[in-house]
Amino acid sequence: MGQGSVDGRQEAGGMGDQERRAAPTEVVDGELGAVARGEVHLASVPGIGVDEAVLRANRAFYEAFEARDMDAMSEVWEHTPRVTCTHPGWARLQGWGQVAASFLAIFQGPQPIQFILTNDRVEMAGTTAWVSVDENILGEEAGATATALNLFALGPDGWKMVVHHSSQVLVAGDE
Repeated sequence: MGQGSVDGRQEAGGMGDQERRAAPTEVVDGELGAVARGEVHLASVPGIGVDEAVLRANRAFYEAFEARDMDAMSEVWEHTPRVTCTHPGWARLQGWGQVAASFLAIFQGPQPIQFILTNDRVEMAGTTAWVSVDENILGEEAGATATALNLFALGPDGWKMVVHHSSQVLVAGDE
């Protein structure tokens, strides 16, 4: 599991084992137990900015996608009827059930997908954050570019995705 610890306790809300690190003792006015109980998200840890915590949640989405890991993808998303996903060329999907089914279908496809993310930008308003990013998608036979908007909501379990909208960028001659 994680490598570092303070008094044997690991930071809650990490985005995978490689992201875990020791939680500082000054977390939440000295309440290290809040970290152990999962009541603190990464943005609450001194030295980790909110932007960085949102970018970690965003990276976790693309890592789960590339790995075709449904458990990891499930961890990224909020499991509510309000979640929405639009894959390039697909109709809008509403609710966690439809969104989860879409990823199961994509993950069963024959072609592996790799993302090279560029031009990512984080914006925030209260407990809502969004990341705009260009998805440079590499496959075995071809590549493409899409632009995406990923919306996150801050809840008791940290930043969870509530919207993913991706649209293919057409270049001259693709029409």
